[in-house]
Amino acid sequence: MDDIPKSESDWKKILDPEGYRILRQKGTEAPFSGEYYQNKEAGMYLCGACGHELFDATTKYESGSGWPSFYAPLSKEVVSENVDKAHGMIRREVVCSRCGSHLGHVFEDGPNPTGLRYCINSKSLNFKKR
Repeated sequence: MDDIPKSESDWKKILDPEGYRILRQKGTEAPFSGEYYQNKEAGMYLCGACGHELFDATTKYESGSGWPSFYAPLSKEVVSENVDKAHGMIRREVVCSRCGSHLGHVFEDGPNPTGLRYCINSKSLNFKKR
């Protein structure tokens, strides 16, 4: 992880304030507010910080959670997981395996074939149309 050696000062110069808050300070956006929540176009979702390809649009589904949801990343190598004990809960945080930026969380209440729900902030993503 962190194949892109940047200081937090460098990230502040690259990301807008909201992107920095979410991607680098583990923030979240309000549900149902993100740019990609209702996106149904074919394409690829990339890390909003470093551009690493993370999720194919074919794995995106409507979870009703208010955030873009995917049942699988492009591969197990493109994301990493950390234990998140913030806010009195124990969750599995999802981060970009290339730059370490916060993406969201993964839960075990998703659809087949994985049973997983990668609940990802829109601000943590960029979208490349196919």
